[in-house]
Amino acid sequence: QVQLVESGGGLVQAGGSLRLSCAASGSIFSIFSINLMGWYRQAPGNQRELVANITRGGDAKYLDSVKGRFTISRDNAKSTVYLQMNILKPEDSAVYYCNAVSDPDGRQHWGQGTQVTVAS
Repeated sequence: QVQLVESGGGLVQAGGSLRLSCAASGSIFSIFSINLMGWYRQAPGNQRELVANITRGGDAKYLDSVKGRFTISRDNAKSTVYLQMNILKPEDSAVYYCNAVSDPDGRQHWGQGTQVTVAS
């Protein structure tokens, strides 16, 4: 079993920055089984959407609306994924969830979520 613990959310003014962190813990086998890690977000009344994810090898994918503003990175030695969010906009306000996917069965693991609020 994998546990994901997020940190770094909060309230920021539009144009500001925040950095989210998500640390994975569990058995050695479960940690090494994780390939994909990423961040989803869900605003009230909206579906949960993928913001960015990154493979163990460093290949990253982004939601179009955050390209050029957000950067995902990963420290495999620390089993931690980061999301650097710059030039934040009010529409970025949401609960951000850390996600990890285990190989080979594709099992998904979720963090508890962290609130990001961008004031206009």
